[in-house]
Amino acid sequence: MTTSPHKPPSSTREGSLEAPTRHPLNWQNPEFYDEAPLFAELERVFDICHGCRRCVSLCNAFPTLFDLVDESATFEVDGVTKGDYSKVVDECYLCDLCYQVKCPYVPPHDWNVDFPHLLLRAKAVQFKQGKRKLSHKLISSTSLNGSIASLPGINPMVNGATRSPAMRKAATKLLGIHPEAQLPAYQRHTLRQRLQHHRPKNIQATAAGPTRGRVALFATCYCNFNEPGIGEDLQAVFEHNDIAVRLTRKETCCGMPKLEQGDLDSVGKYRRKNIPQLVKMIDAGWDIVAAIPSCVLMFKQEFPLMFAADADVLKVRQHIFDPFEYLLHRHKAGLLNTRFPHSLGTIAWHVPCHQRVQKIGPKTKQILELVPDTIINPIERCSGHDGTYGIRNASWATAQKIARPVISRADKMDADYLISDCPMAATHIAAGLELKNAETSPLSILRKAYGI
Repeated sequence: MTTSPHKPPSSTREGSLEAPTRHPLNWQNPEFYDEAPLFAELERVFDICHGCRRCVSLCNAFPTLFDLVDESATFEVDGVTKGDYSKVVDECYLCDLCYQVKCPYVPPHDWNVDFPHLLLRAKAVQFKQGKRKLSHKLISSTSLNGSIASLPGINPMVNGATRSPAMRKAATKLLGIHPEAQLPAYQRHTLRQRLQHHRPKNIQATAAGPTRGRVALFATCYCNFNEPGIGEDLQAVFEHNDIAVRLTRKETCCGMPKLEQGDLDSVGKYRRKNIPQLVKMIDAGWDIVAAIPSCVLMFKQEFPLMFAADADVLKVRQHIFDPFEYLLHRHKAGLLNTRFPHSLGTIAWHVPCHQRVQKIGPKTKQILELVPDTIINPIERCSGHDGTYGIRNASWATAQKIARPVISRADKMDADYLISDCPMAATHIAAGLELKNAETSPLSILRKAYGI
């Protein structure tokens, strides 16, 4: 049967009952960047989304699409001009929740809808055509920015500029950063500097499930340059549980900020720098842990989909863990220290999107619930931050709007702590709250419960 390229094919079922599967991203094929078939596929998928509309509450990409359809002459996708497709593309920050949680038409369904990776392809085409803004390229260069901003003579000037109304106004013009956006400070002493002389505890490593009891910490740009305390808390908690901790020998950005801009060539460069280093650590008996969910997801999902035939990429996917995922494996084997001298009270726990789509379950909640007299109230809703989306001038107001329900729910809980495994999301949410305690990282409060 021949189907129209702009209409979804017929199917005998309304949705898929099988677990979602993901096709490799064919980004190295020149046809991937051909605009004509891209627009045809965008129209096909947009037409399916228009007829379904289940994802309207997830992010601003779907309301933008549906508004374009409803305001068109035909009230259908064919009434939307191709030039307006970019308005939808710009609102997608690749959280993957539509794919993993809402959409009933993902593969193996016949309609084969992968909304995030289709829009990633559109971003990649825009990038190849030079249509992505220079400011987006600059602020997504997190490793380079952090390396410069942490230099002794530059560090005070950078941090001073973020607090100066005049400099923030200039940043709005030059970098497209909203003047009211919450910007993290850069630390003069990075995590890698703080831990450079640290020697792992001399302990006998004990395996538990897929974990081997020795971890190499992938510092991440954010924990290295902005919040090194989170990395120090991870080290303290893990070593308190007889898990040896060391830093990876070398690292650069995981690649997620560049992926979100469609700069896939830069993502490939980061793979060539990071993967060999991580494989050396794995082959030497170390597991890999990172404290930022987006970085873990990059190695667990995006690199394997971009480099499906790369055995080293697949090896890293098998041996990289979310911190609380790692700790729960240890707990199930009876190896976790559950002596907590301090309770934590009521906790409002924001669950980051990039942690949810790892399909590991609420591991942070399960570990923190081991602390006596502690109640965890999860908030499974997007904070609206997503790295650069929450600070860019064009999207800041929308990011604030997306965050309001999360802030409202957290405020009604009157919790002792507001935490998120994503420190950027935590800062974004906390800006709208009066916190009883300053700690917003679950690793920080777990260390506090241990009293170490």
